[in-house]
Amino acid sequence: MNIYVSNLSFNVQDEDLREFFAEYGEVSSAKVIMDKFTNRSRGFGFVEMPDNAAAQKAIQELDGATVEGRAIKVSEAKPREERSNTGGGGGNRRSFSGGGGGNNNRW
Repeated sequence: MNIYVSNLSFNVQDEDLREFFAEYGEVSSAKVIMDKFTNRSRGFGFVEMPDNAAAQKAIQELDGATVEGRAIKVSEAKPREERSNTGGGGGNRRSFSGGGGGNNNRW
């Protein structure tokens, strides 16, 4: 089962995340997501546990737990939805350029 963990302290690293979940069962992977530009934690990560029962117990017991002064949120990860570039909204995009104030040309 893939588990989503958010509201992590920026100090938490992959190994820390693995340790949080290891007491509930086998952890096949633990990854804190890093910002590719700053190389700092983005405050969330993913943990994979092969045993669904152990994963459910970890989710129940760790959701809301305080880690480094922050209440973390733990839930089953949802499949990532494809993002399309056809964003909704926007509608009529009119360009309003400066209005003419009559004939002010004085040559």
